[in-house]
Amino acid sequence: MSTFTGRRAGIAGLMLGAGLAMAGAAPAWAGPFEFAPAPQNDLNRVYRIDKATGEVGACQFQLKEGGVGLTVCFPSGEGAGPQAPSDYGLMPSRHEKEGGIFRVNIRTGEMSICYVFDDKTVCTPQTK
Repeated sequence: MSTFTGRRAGIAGLMLGAGLAMAGAAPAWAGPFEFAPAPQNDLNRVYRIDKATGEVGACQFQLKEGGVGLTVCFPSGEGAGPQAPSDYGLMPSRHEKEGGIFRVNIRTGEMSICYVFDDKTVCTPQTK
C-alpha cells in the first residue's frame, strides 16, 4: 500500500470516528417523546410522554382470537393533556402492583400520577 493510500484511509477513519462521536453526543437530535413501562409486573402497558408539553398517553397489547393481536391505545383524558411548556419525564415507581406512572416536571419538581381509567389516560393535578 502506498503512503498516500494509507493516509487517505487514516483520514477517512478519523472522519468516520468523529462523525459517529458527534452523532452519539447530540442531544438536539433526541426525539420529543419518552416511553416507560407501567411498574405492575403482569401488565403489558407502556406510557408515552411528550417531553415539552407533558401530554401523556398509554398503549398495551391485547390478544385477538384467531389473529395476531392488537395494540390498544388510551388517548389523553382528564389532566393528561398538554401542560405548561417545560421539561417532562416519566418515572415508574418500584411498586410491582402499580399500574400508574409518575409524570415529573424536571424544571419545577412538580409531579402527578397518570393511569388508565375508562379507556383514557388520566393524571392527577401536578403538585410538589
